[in-house]
Amino acid sequence: MRKRSNQIKALAALAAVMVGTAFAKTPDTIEAKVRHELIMLPYYNLFDDLSYRVEGTTVDLFGEVTDPVVKRDAENVVKKIEGVTAVNDQIEVLPLSPMDHQIRWREYRAIFAYAPLQRYSMGALPSIHIIVKNGNVTLKGFVSSAMDKQLVYMRANGVPGVFSVTNDLQIEK
Repeated sequence: MRKRSNQIKALAALAAVMVGTAFAKTPDTIEAKVRHELIMLPYYNLFDDLSYRVEGTTVDLFGEVTDPVVKRDAENVVKKIEGVTAVNDQIEVLPLSPMDHQIRWREYRAIFAYAPLQRYSMGALPSIHIIVKNGNVTLKGFVSSAMDKQLVYMRANGVPGVFSVTNDLQIEK
């Protein structure tokens, strides 16, 4: 009877350690908080690109956005994260251009209306970002294969009115 009681206590202790370890692995780092806050920005969309670097308690923000509100909001939410003491905002607001705006939507249709690439348009924030500045297109984000990366590039390159296409897409591991 005593042996059985000791086994139950040992199992209970092991379960407590495992549960504690599982909770200890929750992403409470500054990096995880910054990422969460940036993707939750209400006006952040596939025509914007935001990235960051955390060095100690300083956060550097990078990228390009179509709306100055996104730049302001990104800096403000990161400043409020516990543990962040300084924010270096290097986000560029893209110039307002009717031509660039038309190119963004033509690129969107060329890429996401193509059946093999439609899965990348799913979700609130697609994994492919289309950045257009002065008629030049940069593709950023993630795709699942080298073939998809090439398909996106070919579709983007076929849009009329585009001066150049830079393919900065990364392949998910």
